[in-house]
Amino acid sequence: MTTKATQQKATEQFEGLFVEPARAYGSLALEYTEKLVGAQLDAARRYSDLSLSQARAWIAVRDADGFKQAFEGQQKAAQDLGDHVKADVEKLSTLNQDYLQKGQKLVEESLKAVGSK
Repeated sequence: MTTKATQQKATEQFEGLFVEPARAYGSLALEYTEKLVGAQLDAARRYSDLSLSQARAWIAVRDADGFKQAFEGQQKAAQDLGDHVKADVEKLSTLNQDYLQKGQKLVEESLKAVGSK
């Protein structure tokens, strides 16, 4: 085998064993981070909108009826917040499980590639 052919084979093996798995994992990590940041930004926007809405409701109180409406709105807002938190926890849990499964699959594929070479 010539030196050039040997170098080519070594380069292909290096890419197959190290570069491709690293690139695949990097892509997976970037995808996960993008989804995680998006979910966090969505949640922050929802929570801040809810808080600002409640602040506006309390500022608008002028009499006993306004106080009653604001108080009832506060109770609904607390329920909505609980529902949003629950949905966000489920979303993050699903996102983490998906990332873990895909990561395990990449490891398994890498180990198979090492075993076949």
